[in-house]
Amino acid sequence: MRELLQRHRRSIWLSVFLISLAGLAAATQLPVTLFPHIDYPRVVVSIDAGERDAQQMEADITRPAEIALREIPGVTQIRSTTSRGSAEVALSFAWGDDMVAATNATQGALATILPDLPTGTRFSVRRSDPTIFPVLGISLTSNKRDGVALQQLAQLKLRPLLSTVSGVAGVDVLGGSPQEVVVEVDPGKMQAVGLTITDVTAALTAANSVAAVGKIEDRHRLYLALVEDRLTSEADIAAVPVKAGSTPGAGVTSLGQIATIRRAPAPAWTKVTSNGTNAVLVNIRQTPTADAVALVKDVEARLKSVSLPSDVKVSNFYDQSELVTGAANSVRDAILLGALLAGVVLFLFLRSWRLMVITAALLPAVLAAACLALLSFKMSFNMMTLGGMAAAVGLVVDDAVVMLEHLMRRLQEADHDHQSERPSMLAAAREMARPLFGSTAATIVVFVPLAFITGVTGGFFKALAVTMVAALAVSLLYARFVLPIIADGWLTLKDAEAADKAEKFTGPIVNRYGRMTERVFARPGLAAGVVALVLVVLGGFAWTNLQSGFMPVMDEGGFILDYKAKSGAALSDTDLLLRRVEKIIRETPEVTSYSRRTGVQLGGGLTEADEGDFFIRLNNDGNRRDIEEVMAEVRQKVQEQVPGLEIETAQLMEDLIGDLTAVPQPIEVKLFGDNPDELSASTEKVVGALEKIQGVVEVASGLRVAGDAIIIKVDRAAAALAGVDPDVVSKQIETQTGGTIATQILAGEQVVDVRVTVPQDLRRRADSLGAMTVRATDGRTVALRQIASISIAAGQPQITREDLAPFIPVTARLEGKDLGSAMNEVQAAVKALNLPSSVRVDYGGLYQQQKQSFRDLATVFVAALLLSMLLLTLLFENWAFTAAVIGTVMLSTTAVFMGLWVTGTELDISALMGLTMVVGMLTELAIFYLAELEPGRPIDGPSLLEAGKARLRPILMSALIAILTLAPLALGLGRGSGLQRPLATAIIFGLAVGAPLVLTILPTLVLLLTKWLGGKAKDQPDPQAELATA
Repeated sequence: MRELLQRHRRSIWLSVFLISLAGLAAATQLPVTLFPHIDYPRVVVSIDAGERDAQQMEADITRPAEIALREIPGVTQIRSTTSRGSAEVALSFAWGDDMVAATNATQGALATILPDLPTGTRFSVRRSDPTIFPVLGISLTSNKRDGVALQQLAQLKLRPLLSTVSGVAGVDVLGGSPQEVVVEVDPGKMQAVGLTITDVTAALTAANSVAAVGKIEDRHRLYLALVEDRLTSEADIAAVPVKAGSTPGAGVTSLGQIATIRRAPAPAWTKVTSNGTNAVLVNIRQTPTADAVALVKDVEARLKSVSLPSDVKVSNFYDQSELVTGAANSVRDAILLGALLAGVVLFLFLRSWRLMVITAALLPAVLAAACLALLSFKMSFNMMTLGGMAAAVGLVVDDAVVMLEHLMRRLQEADHDHQSERPSMLAAAREMARPLFGSTAATIVVFVPLAFITGVTGGFFKALAVTMVAALAVSLLYARFVLPIIADGWLTLKDAEAADKAEKFTGPIVNRYGRMTERVFARPGLAAGVVALVLVVLGGFAWTNLQSGFMPVMDEGGFILDYKAKSGAALSDTDLLLRRVEKIIRETPEVTSYSRRTGVQLGGGLTEADEGDFFIRLNNDGNRRDIEEVMAEVRQKVQEQVPGLEIETAQLMEDLIGDLTAVPQPIEVKLFGDNPDELSASTEKVVGALEKIQGVVEVASGLRVAGDAIIIKVDRAAAALAGVDPDVVSKQIETQTGGTIATQILAGEQVVDVRVTVPQDLRRRADSLGAMTVRATDGRTVALRQIASISIAAGQPQITREDLAPFIPVTARLEGKDLGSAMNEVQAAVKALNLPSSVRVDYGGLYQQQKQSFRDLATVFVAALLLSMLLLTLLFENWAFTAAVIGTVMLSTTAVFMGLWVTGTELDISALMGLTMVVGMLTELAIFYLAELEPGRPIDGPSLLEAGKARLRPILMSALIAILTLAPLALGLGRGSGLQRPLATAIIFGLAVGAPLVLTILPTLVLLLTKWLGGKAKDQPDPQAELATA
């Protein structure tokens, strides 16, 4: 191997250079996103069936749809919500299923039953993925233009312009109103000439047509013959002749004589504002693999290139690229700061600038190669891959340190022996081959079980694992084959002299370690027992008092405030309440801007006019309060100052991840039962119980009631006597209440609806409906009150079902309380209610996701331990060594719990991943220690002490470097850095306690177990012999 490296050193240099160059090129091609791309196994079906009550909707449409959808192969859960005229059905599949095929199967199942559903039923199917929310939100406001003009500007100019930007999946326009032509019929004039509003609608429809009547070939040309009778203006509409049905002798009049014709905004039951001003919002959605940062830059460049009216103000109300950039910069800074701190440790222990330069050159080369691996796997720069790079920095430097420290030790020995020639660095590197390969493998194997984990946990941490495995594999090869070539050509005996000076710093540490270890070896059983007892007691105490959560909280720089007014509240009344909320938001010093939607959601989905959401954007000032404090303050003020308004606050991406999996709220109590009254009463009890729990906030019942309805019940006997067809009553009354779109005209690039209606005064109040008229079969007009009764019905509750069983969910969020303890109190409170036996209770929300993720990561942890045992046995073939290492690692994990408790960090999926990584890192240190023991030599106190002294410096350096490189992440500096904070905290405390244990308790356990198993490590293989054989 030595001769091979000597002969091909130039080829190796060139290979490293080309790989690094390719890695840098790959880094420029990798998209930048917030999270890894995950195929969420959820499909949502939205059903629209016009105006019908919830019970009829559930019986006629939702239930048949559920039955058909439940038969789709792979469906694990089906959940529906049915309201007036609409329903939403969410299908959950197994993680890893082909969601394209699942979506197609869903569409196929619905198409099969569509002919059997009521006429007019429509449905849409969409996969759940993060792109349903915008990556960039733009608001358009003007002090001169109304909502019609702003919407036309957005639809006709901005939407086509921005849709062609690379990476844009769609552009949605919210707010404003389309323009339409209103034909406002005067009922008095209409009745005077014997007309009904149906006659007007029919005349307009018939008068506006274009028809192809054939083709004519003449003079070598082929012509298309068209009969054109199109309406193009209000004047054309006014001139349309209207005849009173088919009655013989009926007169004809022009529409302009009985109606006022004008342009006006279409009726809208939504309202959109930006910073308190009426606005139109433009949401830009990205494709799943798009680069969020580049996309936003391209969109902003397009906006600058277009000429907009001077009175139109364009501003961003949401920009995900800011969070992505801030998070990426935080991790980048953590990498740079960690690398700098690692250099300080390296210089402190070895006092060699050359070693610092070698290490500094190795790190970017390894990270560049990791970028090449990410591109090969079609991944992106995101919080997990960048976090993996940050976590790998210490391990990469550690590989270099271990090799360079060993080479330096051989130089020092040659210097002490006064050798005239410097020993070969390539030969010295060969001595470290086995422990280096073994130690790197120890860190890599803990990531292997992640390949079998699904869900959000698997999706997130697979990205981290791929990054770290790629970096460690390259680091191993570079440390084994590249560093020795560099050292062989650059290090001299003078470097050994510089390292000797460092002995003044490390010498006293080695001496103290020797004296302490000798005392431990004097009574090994007592020492190991005391240490184990102390750590187990402290770890157990920390474990029982540890808070737990699902995902780490990350400051996104903005949050969503969902709201709901009293069911059925008018849009104007809801708007008055929300103006008071806007005042509270404006008075919050951290708020820079906000946008509000009523009757529509940020993602574009329609809701009732009594609900909607705010997106509140905070400043990026490093001195501002934590986002959780701001949210809590806004929540409290709204609850105090705006009674009657239900609110819910959450950060957007945090809420989105929960929504994509099932339910975004941390707490969900699901009550199942067949008796609606019993179920409603139980729901009220549960809501009351949860509201009493400290730290449980925004408790909301899933028993949502739709607005009141005006019921017009036709008396068929009276209708028959009056000569009125009951089936046409609804069509005639619809025109007089909401208006009917009779036809359309072309106005420039837009198609404008023509709406036929009556004056607003005649349909402003419910009691005016009785005066509306309908046409009898003989041409007479009949007042509606003569053939129908009119009453007001209270709103009906929504109907929620899970797996075809009716249920009502009760959801809640947390403030200053962890999920684990909150759920313990929630379950205790619900149990104390002694609900009826017919009511079944289950728990969902993020708590359900937490339980599944914890089970998965517990499996990963156990698998990591077993794989570490296998690796240790393969390396040393010594049961004492294997058992001692695993015992030391298990004792060290107690420090992880203590560290999380001391720092107030929740035990979540990030912390559990850190716990698993501690297993690999400590096993790596243990392998370095055990590899120092001479093969065939009896394992006793002196040999273990000698090995400890020899390995003290590299083990301390490795632990310190790993701790310091992770310290910036643990401090959570910068936006978005909170996601990696629990992982870094767990590793730091695990290493801070584990490294000393490897140097003290590990040899103590080896000593005890070796005596117990027979006195000698006879089976320990000789690494030099193995290498020579290989």
